[in-house]
Amino acid sequence: MDLKRIIRDVPDFPKPGILFRDITPILADPAAFGAALDGLERHVRTLPCDRLAAVESRGFLFAAPLAARLGRGLAILRKPGKLPAATVAERYALEYGEATLQIHTDAVKPGERVVVVDDLLATGGTAAAAGRLVRRLGGLVSSYVFVIELADLGGRAQLTDGPVFSLVKY
Repeated sequence: MDLKRIIRDVPDFPKPGILFRDITPILADPAAFGAALDGLERHVRTLPCDRLAAVESRGFLFAAPLAARLGRGLAILRKPGKLPAATVAERYALEYGEATLQIHTDAVKPGERVVVVDDLLATGGTAAAAGRLVRRLGGLVSSYVFVIELADLGGRAQLTDGPVFSLVKY
């Protein structure tokens, strides 16, 4: 299935000059959502993988069903104040400021091979922060996996500790 035909382009969102790639039409179409999960699953099955790490929030939509399909655990990376137990945090730069991700301190065990999953790779800051958190807990990044990659923004170059896979590239 050609997911690029299903992804909606939204001009000037969230601000003028930005072309937003909207995955909600994929989620609204069971066949398209299934095809996206199938493509991600085919790739992840080729990797050493003990656990998936999902980046808030749209990464959750793909990583959770993928983890269930693969019979793997799921670690979630969230914005500050959203996780109830002990956490570690990682600050990272965005083009419009800074942000922080947190993960439970027991979400990844030392030596576990972790696949980081998110919906979109743009500049790579969020995914790189996720990878640093996995490594801080003793895990190894097995791969970074995305539904969409905005290749012109160079995010792939920020992710040097594991291979990068995306279903759709712009």
